[in-house]
Amino acid sequence: MTLNRDILRLAVPALGALIAEPLFLILDSAFVGHLGVVPLAALGIGAAVLQTIVGLMVFLAYSTTPAVARRFGAGDPTRAVSFGIDGMWLALGIGAILALAGYLATPFLVGLFGAGADVAADAQIYLGISMWGLPAMLIVFAATGLLRGMQNTVTPLWIAGLGFGANALLNWIFIYVFGWGIAGSAAGTVVAQWGMVAAYVVVIGRLARQHAASVRPQREGVRGSALQGGWMFLRTVSLRAALLATVAVATGLGTDELAGWQVAFTIFSTAAFALDALAIAAQALIGKGLGADDEPFVRRVLGRTVAWGAWFGVIVGAAIAAASGVIGLVFTGDPALAALVQPALLVLAVAQPVCGVVFVLDGVLIGAGDGKYLAIVGVLNLAPFVPVLIAVAMLAPTGAAGLAWLAVAFFGVYMLARLVTLGRRVRGRAWLTAGA
Repeated sequence: MTLNRDILRLAVPALGALIAEPLFLILDSAFVGHLGVVPLAALGIGAAVLQTIVGLMVFLAYSTTPAVARRFGAGDPTRAVSFGIDGMWLALGIGAILALAGYLATPFLVGLFGAGADVAADAQIYLGISMWGLPAMLIVFAATGLLRGMQNTVTPLWIAGLGFGANALLNWIFIYVFGWGIAGSAAGTVVAQWGMVAAYVVVIGRLARQHAASVRPQREGVRGSALQGGWMFLRTVSLRAALLATVAVATGLGTDELAGWQVAFTIFSTAAFALDALAIAAQALIGKGLGADDEPFVRRVLGRTVAWGAWFGVIVGAAIAAASGVIGLVFTGDPALAALVQPALLVLAVAQPVCGVVFVLDGVLIGAGDGKYLAIVGVLNLAPFVPVLIAVAMLAPTGAAGLAWLAVAFFGVYMLARLVTLGRRVRGRAWLTAGA
């Protein structure tokens, strides 16, 4: 029962914080969707590029959490906090470079999708403004990883909740009161993201004083954060390559299909973050357990979180299936688009138990610091997925059938490939490396 309480203590607040992240995109989609199909399709392109850039940097959280947790588990909270702060400095540096480069490259990035002139114009507006929120998003990643490693998922929940509330208010003001359209959606999100950074600086500054940790960047610490995150970066490249390829195929199917895929993938992202709450708990607990050299505890965490992931996937899948007929209406108010996206949502619902286990196993291996294996199999997972995606692109089915086959390729074939490779790893012992 103690393990159950530990998992819930970490997973429940993490669930709220993780859901808040895609809620930013859901809110943007809902506001922009009522401006019309063209702005919604543009948001699909802009969000895909932005999420790809941010997603490639997710190692700032996923490498920080287990590293901090190991040091904390080994009884050295000062080193744990210092390592996390170095990760935040690294995030600021990377984010500043990406913001400038991304802003300058926005027309080129949007042009890669081959969308119509009206969709491309709106996508450039949204993406160009959103680039200035990149440093904030990356700092939030690293700060969240620090607190998770210290076994604290409650504070990130509060900050994410306040950020979402601010985003909702600012988007409404900028889009409808000021009449900025899709530009208002991007601007509201950027302002909210920097507000979250301010909150994290206050919280972590207090934590540093408590544990006598330096808030100045340490060369070795920053370098260590970058090196430890390298394999996680490569692992994420394969994930984002799969996503971008899928968006490109959706673009080729048509504007309505692209808008429909944006709705379906937004729901997938929301469900993924919700299911990933267990993975966050697994990361923190397994990192702490390995730092304390407690392999039996680590094994118990693995078994318990995998079982919970499967059942949680069943529940989330049932909820998506039940709401599949109205989700499209919530986003756009267009019955035709709602009917187009419903079959894809049903495919997503069926795949949720597999997704639940995949996300947990991913979290387990991240918590164990097994980034090299994750990077290698990330490429292998593309082998069965890419041929199916190419087939969809060549056959070019349109309407609900085309969107459904696209969903089968991504939510079915790709996620099953990840299940096989991750499941194979945890059955052995190579991923179990104890010590700080």
